[in-house]
Amino acid sequence: MTTILELKEKMIRFYGKNEVFITPVIKFVMAFVMFTLVNTNIGYMKSISRTPVALILALGCSIFPVSCTIFLVTAVILAHLYALSLEVCLVALLLFIVIYFVYFRFAPRHGYDVLLMPLFFHLKLPYIMPVGMGLLREVYSAFALICGTVVWFFLNGVKENAPVLSATDEAEGNMVSKIVIALNQLVGNKELYLVIGIMTATLIIVYIIRRMSIENAWTVAIISGVLFQTIGMIAGYMLIGISGKTVGVLVGNVLCALIALVIQFLFFNLDYSRTERLQFEDDEYYYYVKAIPKAFVSGSDKKVKRFAGKGDQEERLTKKQLAKEMDIDEDLLD
Repeated sequence: MTTILELKEKMIRFYGKNEVFITPVIKFVMAFVMFTLVNTNIGYMKSISRTPVALILALGCSIFPVSCTIFLVTAVILAHLYALSLEVCLVALLLFIVIYFVYFRFAPRHGYDVLLMPLFFHLKLPYIMPVGMGLLREVYSAFALICGTVVWFFLNGVKENAPVLSATDEAEGNMVSKIVIALNQLVGNKELYLVIGIMTATLIIVYIIRRMSIENAWTVAIISGVLFQTIGMIAGYMLIGISGKTVGVLVGNVLCALIALVIQFLFFNLDYSRTERLQFEDDEYYYYVKAIPKAFVSGSDKKVKRFAGKGDQEERLTKKQLAKEMDIDEDLLD
């Protein structure tokens, strides 16, 4: 454990010293992964589905705020949907306008969460997001979770209905049917409502419990959130008549618990064995304070040089060698 704590502190110091270089790299990787994900799943416009285009766009995103990445990803999605169907593109444009209003009004600082939600859905691990956001974010970050979830279900539904939506018949009835199909990915999608409801509730539960002044609050929050999410998802899928999801929910939530414990170790690792309770007062109040120190071990970077005694002639340093080791002028040792 001591070795792991030392490694954690070294990583924190390394990031602090090199943040100006590491942050753009993280933005670049995140943007490139998102552009690649979009191009792979709904790459209907071949001219912008190429890797060099994704690299150039990701490079631009690395030097701008994360909101710029969201804007460019949205533009790429709309371009692909336009190549598929004008009607679907218009529905998506209206959807993104509503999402942008919600995002910039309630959760403008949680752009990474909006991007990570579709990514984790693609990896079949969406359950980590409500638990992780409940641990690290404020309760209003639920709006970012909702936005990312809506985008994923809409695009996934469009992908599943792509053969119908790409039909070239321009008859009025066919145009209306395309709009209806696109809207049904949102309006008539019971799974979308189930996932949003359970995940939002999970985030709120985790957030409330981890802020309580109880011992092992984060651990209790993780266990409570994972159990609620698992039971809620399985029961919900049974209620709406969707089968074949139980194993995925169970495996996903087990991995969610493991990842959440890693997050706890990195951001909220406390040593409850050294808990202190303090009492003090001022002119108006009497205070009772419980102080819990963080588990902290500073790595030792010191180098120890052994200086031999008079009897160890073979290991004794000369004056010149000593001056070189201490990086000082040799005359100062006279």
